[in-house]
Amino acid sequence: MINTQGNGSGPVVQSPRSPPSQSPYLTVSVSDPAKMGNGVQAYISYKVITKTNFSEYDGPEKIVIRRYSDFVWLRDRLFEKYKGVFIPPLPEKSTVEKFRFSAEFIEMRRQALDVFVNRIASHHELQQSDDLRIFLQADEQTMERARSQEIGIFKKKPADLMQIFKDVQSRVSDVVLGKEKPVEESNPEYEKLKNYIFQLEDHLAEAQKHAYRLVKRHRELGQSLSDFGKAVKLLGDCEGNSLGKAFSELGTKSESMSIKLQREAQNLLMNFEEPLKDYVRAVQSIKATMSERANAFRQHYELAEAIKFKEIDMNKLRLTRSEKLAEAEHEYEELKADGVDAARRFEKIVKLMNEEIVRFQEEKTLDMGVAFHEFAKGQAHLANSIADAWRSLLPKIEACSSS
Repeated sequence: MINTQGNGSGPVVQSPRSPPSQSPYLTVSVSDPAKMGNGVQAYISYKVITKTNFSEYDGPEKIVIRRYSDFVWLRDRLFEKYKGVFIPPLPEKSTVEKFRFSAEFIEMRRQALDVFVNRIASHHELQQSDDLRIFLQADEQTMERARSQEIGIFKKKPADLMQIFKDVQSRVSDVVLGKEKPVEESNPEYEKLKNYIFQLEDHLAEAQKHAYRLVKRHRELGQSLSDFGKAVKLLGDCEGNSLGKAFSELGTKSESMSIKLQREAQNLLMNFEEPLKDYVRAVQSIKATMSERANAFRQHYELAEAIKFKEIDMNKLRLTRSEKLAEAEHEYEELKADGVDAARRFEKIVKLMNEEIVRFQEEKTLDMGVAFHEFAKGQAHLANSIADAWRSLLPKIEACSSS
């Protein structure tokens, strides 16, 4: 969801659909997808429009062209820099050529990318990121240079990074399922959170699967009604009396209802199934942050153990008055400093995750409420429209059957 109020000390961030006010604002929209290039080199570009009065931005409005790999760059940069923050998820990259450039896929991706960048823009910490500012304002050449200058994890291809996220999820799953027994923090409340996240992912994935089936069923029923309508109209053409006229009207109504079913199927896809799928991805992002927390705890624990062993070694060296004592003491001080840093990193991740889970729950409650409300409203409207259409035909059909 897009918050209308900033959190903490961050500035107020409005929805891209709301008019700017005199308060600090940052609004972003992703629009106008366009196919660029041909063959295997073809890709979709998007127009990213930013409106803001943040002082660090160059002017009140900026329009840039971005492609999917630019969004991946932004996500990876934020994931590496903001440990403990739930980085918004990206839509999957389609590898199936016939779907990659379909109008439906392009629109679903555009909508998901719009949600992605606005979640970042509405986050009180992420909205202050220099990488977000580069993404929203840099020209294409500067953006390309920024991507090419990355080192370490940022040098990896998008496919490699997706594999990293999958490996992270697999490792967290192994920990929760007991397949792997690394050093873990002993925290009953955190254990409850981990179990909740895994159950939430399963339940969301199951709901999304059945939502997809609903979309498919609406489309199939719509197509069947369309085919039936054409057939009945042809049947009506063979009749020159009132029966033929009734058949013709029945066919027309069937085709009209087919259009309504197809429209409702599209509405279900974009406003019900896609939000559910987006939250499945959001939970996977949380699991990646959980893995980062586990890594930070392990580093903290291992350094604490190393400090203990180093203290034992120094005591032995003191007893033997070894010449190596000074070197050992120097290593001990370095280990202590590293241990303090590791403890601070872990505590910061814990603090941020505690804040993030509250924010996530609040947003999930609102977003799921909207999605299910739209679902129920659409189904009620469709049912009423179909009932009205059939009801209007009954007098004419009854007149034919009684004559």
